[in-house]
Amino acid sequence: MKKDFLRQAINLLAAVATITINGLANALPINGQTTGEISDRFRVYFVPAGYVFSIWGLIYLALSAFAVYQALPAQRENPHLRRIGYLFALSCVANSAWIFLWHYEFFELTLVAMFLLLLSLIAIYLRLDIGRARVSAAEKWLVHIPFSIYLGWITVATIANVTAVLYYLNWDGWGIRPEVWAVIMLIVGAGIASAVSISRGDVAYALVIVWAFVGIAVKHARAPIVAVTAGLMALIVALTLLVGVLWSKRRAQNLTTGLA
Repeated sequence: MKKDFLRQAINLLAAVATITINGLANALPINGQTTGEISDRFRVYFVPAGYVFSIWGLIYLALSAFAVYQALPAQRENPHLRRIGYLFALSCVANSAWIFLWHYEFFELTLVAMFLLLLSLIAIYLRLDIGRARVSAAEKWLVHIPFSIYLGWITVATIANVTAVLYYLNWDGWGIRPEVWAVIMLIVGAGIASAVSISRGDVAYALVIVWAFVGIAVKHARAPIVAVTAGLMALIVALTLLVGVLWSKRRAQNLTTGLA
């Protein structure tokens, strides 16, 4: 019981700290520059239009809901939340570290923080078996969906972070044009999202990818190869999501029939 209470308290405090740090990053701003102002320095194609970043508001609202829910006395011995352990707190540390590294322009080190964040979220996602595990409506909305949204965005953010750092390091792309690299990264991102969509039918995860890809198409409308590819990949992800949802329903029906 004491261990469970400690886990709940640490995860709650980690969420509060992370949301506060991210808020101050732009309110102060940290080191005299906002996150977006720094991002705008990197002329890379795998960055969506500014309005797309409003998703952070949804992410932090969802994570706040999760943090409060997991801290409730009734959830203290919840076996699903026990599986998360301190991984959420670790993701919060990685998120906060990224903010400071980015604002103080330690760009190469931001990759370490970003990959730690991505891996911790993947671990949470797999431990919760999101998209496959049968859970209550409350747990779906307050645990599974928040992490689906968060992981979806961090999947995109990781690719964007890598491209920004390579730009900062003046990488020549082995002679391949930046637009072509953007197309390759869009295809890779769509492939990952499609695999998740088909295997798990995770609506929230896929819709975040679609949201980001449409934003990339909007921002880079003057680069037709990038804009068209981004739009096409968004459509492919949406279609594979439809297939995944239908397969998930069929699996659920077969399971119900088998138990009957």
